[in-house]
Amino acid sequence: MGFTVAPVEIRPLASLGTPLETRQREAAKKAAEDFESVFVSQMLEPMFAGIKTDGMFGGGNGESVFRSLMIQEVGKEIAKGGGIGISDSVYGEMLRMQGLRNDPVESPVQAAAAAMGLER
Repeated sequence: MGFTVAPVEIRPLASLGTPLETRQREAAKKAAEDFESVFVSQMLEPMFAGIKTDGMFGGGNGESVFRSLMIQEVGKEIAKGGGIGISDSVYGEMLRMQGLRNDPVESPVQAAAAAMGLER
């Protein structure tokens, strides 16, 4: 019973830059996700504005405070779950502005338009 050794190609990993650049990338990613979270929360606010909460256990100043906190948390969860695609574009643009990325940032909308042949 003989064994043969399979050929293995070993390549160095692509460098992500210095530790400072890595921290800058992490900070930019968090800032982009936070931006999307706030944006989504602001979009959800009018949706909850029309809901009536009269009754024995509803209404009052306390509910308006807790409702805004709930909307913020819903926005955070939506952004954490992938969001609506804003954070990727914001993150790429932040990297480009900091000199950590040279190529132009293509938004998901631009990519979809190019795939459908609608590019100008």
